[in-house]
Amino acid sequence: MSSNARTTPIPAAPSPQDFDELADLALVAMRKLAVELNIKGVALVAHAPGDTVTGWSSKMAVVGIRIRPASATKSAANLLAIAYSKAAEMADTLQHSGSSGRAPFSGELGYGGGRMARGKTGILLAAFSGGPAEDDAKVSQAGLDVFAGKL
Repeated sequence: MSSNARTTPIPAAPSPQDFDELADLALVAMRKLAVELNIKGVALVAHAPGDTVTGWSSKMAVVGIRIRPASATKSAANLLAIAYSKAAEMADTLQHSGSSGRAPFSGELGYGGGRMARGKTGILLAAFSGGPAEDDAKVSQAGLDVFAGKL
């Protein structure tokens, strides 16, 4: 390597304690906004160190319900599965869920409402499932905002 070549240092992954503490705060923020918006469902946050997702640490919380029962207009839904499907799609596309412009792969549902960002130490994901996509996106962003500038 020439003496003029620059190397980009690999950012240190956060300690598990740092992630856990921030994740708990993010889930509290998501729960608070979901309650304000009068929606129930599942919230999750994840951090994947580096520039691609090859593994992650995550936490989730149920906000009122994990399974939405069937109604006259909607079939029953596993909101936990939907939230993780949003996260899985974002892990692949590195875009907010439902906005990649490609057809969902088998196993993905293509639902909007998940939010992602590149942080200082890796990729940050937040997803909420339980309300309309626009409200899910607001709740997801509330969780992501807690990580801003920290991870």
